[in-house]
Amino acid sequence: MRHIEGGVTAARGFQAASTAAGIKYKDRMDMAMIFSQAPCRVAGTFTTNVVKAAPVKWDQQVVKESAYAQAVVVNAGIANACTGAEGYGYCRDTAQAVSELLKLPKEAVLVASTGVIGMQLPMERIRTGIGKMVPELDDSVESGTLAAQAIMTTDTQKKEVAVQVEIGGRTVTVGGMCKGSGMIHPNMCTMLAFVTTDLAISRELLQEALSEDIKDTYNMISVDGDTSTNDTVLLLANGMAGNPEITEKNQDYETFCKALNMVNETLAKKMAGDGEGCTALFEVKIIGAETKEQAVTLSKSVITSNLTKAAIFGHDANWGRILCAMGYSGARFDPEQVDLFFESRAGKLKIIENGVALPYSEEEATKILSEPEVTATADIKMGEATATAWGCDLTFDYVKINADYRS
Repeated sequence: MRHIEGGVTAARGFQAASTAAGIKYKDRMDMAMIFSQAPCRVAGTFTTNVVKAAPVKWDQQVVKESAYAQAVVVNAGIANACTGAEGYGYCRDTAQAVSELLKLPKEAVLVASTGVIGMQLPMERIRTGIGKMVPELDDSVESGTLAAQAIMTTDTQKKEVAVQVEIGGRTVTVGGMCKGSGMIHPNMCTMLAFVTTDLAISRELLQEALSEDIKDTYNMISVDGDTSTNDTVLLLANGMAGNPEITEKNQDYETFCKALNMVNETLAKKMAGDGEGCTALFEVKIIGAETKEQAVTLSKSVITSNLTKAAIFGHDANWGRILCAMGYSGARFDPEQVDLFFESRAGKLKIIENGVALPYSEEEATKILSEPEVTATADIKMGEATATAWGCDLTFDYVKINADYRS
């Protein structure tokens, strides 16, 4: 497996475009489009929030019922959530506008929105934006990058990645882009992610690969404990790599799953590390667990602890907050058997052994915790299972950003 430049346009046959439609922002691009030159098998996973945005409902129907998908339209600024029948109708209108220009069935068009909840989309601007993007569709790296920038809201940087692997004697590419910075919490997050591949694979295995992989990637990140109304991950496969179609769980399937995991984990970490107002990506590893479920529960409890997140912001080795968060997680373990380590590019330091503090250097701990990526590893000495979760520190700026986001 090798990393290559690009994102959603890296795989054969995929194009992208973006434009400034003035949906909410007045000084930047706020719409993006992805188009495949060939029909795609499509898989999707969506928010677990009972309150689901109109585009989530539209895409769920496309993924479940449509013969194929070939285009995705995304807008930033307005979420089209809690907008009733009118909002759902706007999804249909958006798909129809794309359908007419690209000569596709509207059921082959996916839509996604992110931004303020409760506002209706300005459909004339949406239609105008679509009209501008269709002639600009291009398979260049730059087009993919601009699309990744156009879907941002409070994100501070674009998020994209692409990898290549050999499958069935052919080079297969998997690329993706995402957005997400706030209202991020496990079981999908306030996030949109779009992954494209030129792999030939059955629809059933494509969905299974995605559904399994999000458990260890997007569902293992948290910024603020809020699960969004719009969370969507879409995976499109157009088969243009020319490999023998994957119809069973063989070595080719495993190779694809590893590439998909690399893309999804990279995007997930980019979101966690770009949490609203944050200064550091905070990674929590639980090792030595009895079961995977136990390790997942413990790691998620730590990354969602506000006290722990505040300590990371203050570069304070307040390990008691981590042990406390593990203790109220609901997972059973012996706190008197726990070893805890802090690690970053500045070094690695064992903080506690068998639940008791070691005579470590506070100065060295602060140096380690002052890096932009910090890892806490807890060994609970019960077995061989592990899990890793990702979050970020909690800063003054998080409150500032969210205090007036709507207005």
